[in-house]
Amino acid sequence: MTFDPERLGRSSQELAAKLRSLRKQAGLSGDRLAARCNMSQSKVSRIENGKVRPSLVDIEQILKALEAPPDLVAEISALARIANTEWRDLRDLRRKGLDTRQSELKALEASSTEIRFFLLSMVTGLLATPEYVRASLAHSTADTRKAVAEKLERQAVLYDTSKTFRFLLTEQAVRWPVVSPLALAEQMDRLSSLTYLPNVRLGVIPVGAFTPTVPLNTFTVYDSSLATVETSAGSLVLRDNQDICSYLADFSGYERCALFGYEARGKLSEWAAVCRS
Repeated sequence: MTFDPERLGRSSQELAAKLRSLRKQAGLSGDRLAARCNMSQSKVSRIENGKVRPSLVDIEQILKALEAPPDLVAEISALARIANTEWRDLRDLRRKGLDTRQSELKALEASSTEIRFFLLSMVTGLLATPEYVRASLAHSTADTRKAVAEKLERQAVLYDTSKTFRFLLTEQAVRWPVVSPLALAEQMDRLSSLTYLPNVRLGVIPVGAFTPTVPLNTFTVYDSSLATVETSAGSLVLRDNQDICSYLADFSGYERCALFGYEARGKLSEWAAVCRS
């Protein structure tokens, strides 16, 4: 399916209006539709008023209850997919301020209990040393001091044992020269130390390891309710269950190819020694 970035995340009201119109054309009250779908009347009402994003499963139940024709089912399902996808333009994020982005990420991490990170090209802020964090923001023309402080402050969440973190880093992400060789070795030491945290599972995927698919992007999955996919121009925020399940499956496939525990620490130590040499 092709997405128009300008439309992503802006179709909720259009979807709500179409569903409300279809129900009225079918001559059904909200109560009767809810009964047919095995939903609460309040949920149907919130969907029709655009206060809740319906999943594709919700849409399938509603359209089946309304006996919608196949072409209309395809149209509404496509609209629901778009409504559950949001495009975050990098330029807009920069205009809002880097510290605003850190606040959004902190809120996501606070509301989640299991977070999976697949890191293709760089170390994420939760795992980074202060020097690495500063270097990762060096491209910005704005004052980054507050953003750096907030990135480092976010790392406290790693020590909340009510949460589980799973990190997969490619060798490229670990070894990309964001900082000087000695500083990069210190960054690798930090990664190694974090493997001892009881609620953190950190693995590395060496170059040459077989992977079931070719990874194209960094992505993060929050519980089983939201996924973010990073690109050079911005990020996609996915809320549809099918999309999230697809990224969970990809993560599981890459996880089977990664090194963990003493094997991961051994590889990180080897790479750090090269930096120090």
